[in-house]
Amino acid sequence: MDTKEIQRLLDYIAKSPLAEVSIETEGLKVSVKKHGEAAPSVQVVHSPSPAATPAPAVAAAAPAAPVAAAPAPVADNLYTVKSPMIGTIYLAPGPDKGNYVEVGSSIEPGKTVCMIEAMKLFNEIDAEVSGKIVKILVDNATPVEFDQPLFLVEKA
Repeated sequence: MDTKEIQRLLDYIAKSPLAEVSIETEGLKVSVKKHGEAAPSVQVVHSPSPAATPAPAVAAAAPAAPVAAAPAPVADNLYTVKSPMIGTIYLAPGPDKGNYVEVGSSIEPGKTVCMIEAMKLFNEIDAEVSGKIVKILVDNATPVEFDQPLFLVEKA
């Protein structure tokens, strides 16, 4: 099961009346629980198949390419940059480095605004609009959900 399949499962559960779903395949167990109106919590466990030779429980994936977060209109001249995936957001390229953007920073399409770690891969999130950051809606090194608002941008 890859991340896109897990995301489709989360979308389905969010729209359904189901409160909990568990899926177990050879080598993978996914458990999703919905808590009221909050986003569903997910637990993914990799386990080697008893018939298979032991192997590390690491998902093989291609190197991360920059991912553009699609902005969603909030007001006439205000856009919301949303998370394109589930993961942990980092507002700076490293612990001893400055943030990619701050309130008041000017951005343009292609400029990296943050990084999201998902399944041990770091994905740069690039701006798709020109403008000025007016509000940062998340804290550094915190979990983010798919489609969660990250930044408010005043469009130039």
